[in-house]
Amino acid sequence: MNLDFTYQNPTTIYFGKNALNNLSSELANYGDTIMLAYGKGAIKKNGLYDQVTAILKDNGKTIVELSGIMANPTYKKVMEGGKLVRENHVDLILAVGGGSVIDCAKAISVSAYCEVDAFTRYWLQFEPIDNKIVPVASILTLAGTGSEMNGGSVITNEEIKIKTGRVFPANVNPKFSILNPEYTFTLPTYQMISGTFDMMSHLMEAYFSGEDDVTSDYLIEGLLNSIIHSAKVAVKNPNDYEVRSNLMWSSTLAMNPIMGLSKTQDWEVHMIEHQLGAYTDCAHGMGLAAISLPYYRYIYQFGLDKFVRFAKNVWGVDETGKTKEVVALEGIDVMERFIKECGIVTNLKELGATEEMLPLIANSTVLLGGYKVLTAEEILNILKIAYEAQ
Repeated sequence: MNLDFTYQNPTTIYFGKNALNNLSSELANYGDTIMLAYGKGAIKKNGLYDQVTAILKDNGKTIVELSGIMANPTYKKVMEGGKLVRENHVDLILAVGGGSVIDCAKAISVSAYCEVDAFTRYWLQFEPIDNKIVPVASILTLAGTGSEMNGGSVITNEEIKIKTGRVFPANVNPKFSILNPEYTFTLPTYQMISGTFDMMSHLMEAYFSGEDDVTSDYLIEGLLNSIIHSAKVAVKNPNDYEVRSNLMWSSTLAMNPIMGLSKTQDWEVHMIEHQLGAYTDCAHGMGLAAISLPYYRYIYQFGLDKFVRFAKNVWGVDETGKTKEVVALEGIDVMERFIKECGIVTNLKELGATEEMLPLIANSTVLLGGYKVLTAEEILNILKIAYEAQ
């Protein structure tokens, strides 16, 4: 562990079938007005909305609702939520949904009392938060982003076509999060597997960097093995509680952000996908998968030993009689077979991209990178490969 780090995570996790029983005791720590933030109605269909509102009312809380939060939350939606917070003097934002709902809640938390344009100040200029922050809590219904236990918030500014994220300090983390794997049973398979690759991508972004022997890499390999096994079972049996609970907890661990400690990290796949999402509004995990395959086939040579380790320890590739290059590429090939076995999208056309969009996406992507910092031209070439993928 050669890089110094400070780690703090104040989120309390309530995990399991009876996790919602803890909501009442937590509500006692906050004022009378609760904003209930959620998506487009799934929690009403599965009965969770009725359960949560009943608990809020039983505890004497006034409920302010913000519904309709989209899969890629927009800055316009954040501003709508901020206005409600100010007008109603909201004491706690309770996000019920997946990572997008929780990301939006955190964005509202830091933006509601910002006196200037919050997107510019906090997401583009990365200024410290110097205004009042409204506490956030969450009830998770979709595993993938890890937003339930981190300060991350990815927002799309639709006016300027920029989708970008920021990991805020720990005081923006949800104060508590309720995780019942049963809440994920009713998700469409498309959303479940999209979230699954998202959590895998979080781990790989941290993994593919550095040449030292870091404890974090061993943890990442173990989590990836768990996710791969659980995903295969969950696709065939979505109501298997054990594998869905493993996926939910793996997602939380993957981005909380303990797995990246003492790592330089990469994050270029996410940066490219963010701009893909800004133009197509595609499912985040699907976009990540489509970009990851050509991206890793391009950069593997710059971090060859790590890609060999990845192939052996994560995908079980036998290196006997093979060059490092062959082993590394075989690992990516096995990952591609897994992606297709699970029904994860690998073609940008299927995600709504057009050929005309590709240079716009490439030129607006923030250039980061672990083993290699790509140019906009190199990113465009990767996008073209993903656009024509079979």
